[in-house]
Amino acid sequence: MKIGFFTMPIHPLDKDYKKTLSEDRQAFLLADKLGFSEAYCGEHVTDVAENITSSTLFIASLVAETKQIRLGTGTVNMPNSHPAAIAGQIAMLDHMLDGRFNFGISPGGLASDAEVFGNLDKDRNAMFVECIDMVLDIWKKESPYNLKGKYWTVSTERTEIKELGQGIMRKPLQKPHPPIVCTVVAPFSKGLISAAARGWHPISANFLLPKWVKTHWPNYVKGCIEGGHEPCAQNWRIAKSIFVCEDRKKAKEYALGNQSPYVFYYKQLLAKFLKHGKANLFKEDQNIADADVKLDDICNKLILCGTSKEVADKILEFREEVGDFGTLLYAGHDWADVDLAKKSMELTSEKVMPIINKNIKIAAE
Repeated sequence: MKIGFFTMPIHPLDKDYKKTLSEDRQAFLLADKLGFSEAYCGEHVTDVAENITSSTLFIASLVAETKQIRLGTGTVNMPNSHPAAIAGQIAMLDHMLDGRFNFGISPGGLASDAEVFGNLDKDRNAMFVECIDMVLDIWKKESPYNLKGKYWTVSTERTEIKELGQGIMRKPLQKPHPPIVCTVVAPFSKGLISAAARGWHPISANFLLPKWVKTHWPNYVKGCIEGGHEPCAQNWRIAKSIFVCEDRKKAKEYALGNQSPYVFYYKQLLAKFLKHGKANLFKEDQNIADADVKLDDICNKLILCGTSKEVADKILEFREEVGDFGTLLYAGHDWADVDLAKKSMELTSEKVMPIINKNIKIAAE
């Protein structure tokens, strides 16, 4: 099993914006130094707590300072941009990273983002499909493109000057394009079937209960079979909220205490989900009333904390429940205590993962 990083950071509203961005960059640079295999960041334009407004711009800021890690958008919210803009930016980013790039895509889940871009009352799933289809066509076809859809048109027919290079869009370095990944949130996701059929790979979100994460693998397999692809557990990524500290008391306090950045994260998510009718994601029993969904229960089920050995055991138990997967994505949270946050990532890489992989190897023999 590989270790990666995924952040949809939720920072305190009063924390200095520049500081949050700096800390998030430091987390990616530390992940690279520690040998994490890949790292992703989300994007939201209209949420002060979720500070990264452009995943591509954020990743571009890391190009020169990272050495081995694959960087990924997690995700580009496709309906919020023109397909030609996305195609051009992703192609450039893939070249800047010399192919160390994964292309994460989604229809976008934040209602206020949809509203600010004028998409709130539109079929954003249909926009998502049209947008990614156009991006892939731009990379596959030659100018002047002449792509026409319900939402967008892409053409340089009237202005192309081939001998000068005008009207021609760049293609990615990786052929036919960078690996495409999709963050999966919904239990029993039908969208995952369609994505897998197209050869795209899933990232199961860190705020999903194990019971719902488990539902993703069968649909991934179904989609792969429909699309003629070989289902491979190594292509399944799962994000988890993890905090490791060899002082057991300190680990519990930082991860589950009243001032915990992890508890703050889930408190924010719970409030948003309740407001938008998505609290079912935190329910094992769908008959439970929204008012009965308790923050303490959520945190105890979704935050894996303790010593290196304890966290490794919890991850192995989780793997036993949901099945084999290829990459564990360490979920990024606010660095309320910079030293503890950094040390947790170090311990995960240097102590937790060796224990996990040793146990997986023994079980396979």
